[in-house]
Amino acid sequence: MEGKIIVITSGKGGVGKTTATAALGAAIALEGKRVAVVDMDIGLRNLDVVMGLENRIVFNVVDLAKGRCKVKQASIKDRRIENLFLIPASQSDNKNTLSTDDMIRLCKKLREEFDIVLIDCPAGIEQGFENSVIGADEAVVVCTPEVSAVRDADRIIGLLYARSITPKLVVNRIVPRLVASGDMLSHKDVVDVLSIELIGLVCMDDFVITSTNTGTPIVLDRESRAGQAFRRIAMRLLGNTEIPIVDPLEDSKGFWNRISSKIGLRKA
Repeated sequence: MEGKIIVITSGKGGVGKTTATAALGAAIALEGKRVAVVDMDIGLRNLDVVMGLENRIVFNVVDLAKGRCKVKQASIKDRRIENLFLIPASQSDNKNTLSTDDMIRLCKKLREEFDIVLIDCPAGIEQGFENSVIGADEAVVVCTPEVSAVRDADRIIGLLYARSITPKLVVNRIVPRLVASGDMLSHKDVVDVLSIELIGLVCMDDFVITSTNTGTPIVLDRESRAGQAFRRIAMRLLGNTEIPIVDPLEDSKGFWNRISSKIGLRKA
């Protein structure tokens, strides 16, 4: 059975897309799937740093797409999570280096090797976006509760629908205190505007900064609310739609303890 390719996109940069890609890849691998996360931000790679694998790069996604190496050579195995692999971006090329035909051939190779492939799409709607979505089966749109992020996400959603890809939504970096005071959009506001399926809510969490700086998967931190939110999103992506979406505005600690104890993510 061929693997599934999911593009993680946003339109606007700086909304936590790369962190989300790394977290979801780790969480899905923890569920026993063989996962590749692919950095398509050619020229500006960051996913390798977020995953703590920056010193192990020999080949990259351009080498693989151009046939200069094999999938096994370009795939860097994570040190902590079995079945998790990174295919890094090139820093010496630009987003126009690859064509959509290159990407279609690359996606075919990756489907044969992995159960799930997560593509970290660069910001914008130029060639990097076209290359990232051309082989995708599904899309996850990451959006923060900001007007500019919502507007850009809306543009991306239209482009995805035009390519017959149905997007799902993650609202990231929610600050409950600001939402409660009316100084930040609520996730309901975002969903009302974007009108796509919501699959997860992730609150602002200082643990994410520590995780990014140390290259440690946030989903391994049982105290991180963001990490646990990404684990729930990953399970929904795998078809476990009964997993509830936790609203950060609720009495999240008590509610989450009850839910997580049922699904085995954290001791009650």
